[in-house]
Amino acid sequence: MIITVHHYLVLSILLFTIGAIGVVTRRNALIIFMSIELMLNAVNIAFLAFARWNLLIEGKMIVLFVLAVAAAEAAVGLGIVISIYRNRQTVYVDEMRLLKG
Repeated sequence: MIITVHHYLVLSILLFTIGAIGVVTRRNALIIFMSIELMLNAVNIAFLAFARWNLLIEGKMIVLFVLAVAAAEAAVGLGIVISIYRNRQTVYVDEMRLLKG
């Protein structure tokens, strides 16, 4: 069986859908961040599929930038979650709605 661009795009759509469902349905902030990372990786797969299909390097360069943004988002997001956990003793989003000091 030959793997085509369509296979990569179907995988990307499935991963993005799983990530979107995780963001909408979960209450735990860490799981929400993991779901966002899953969505970013799904976009990376789509970029790589189109880059391979068109034989262009630009898609691969965009993937590197998206990975850098995802790493920065994970570091900053995890720092915020740890800070909120130290103050509120919870990581549930419903209980963190009011971020007043």
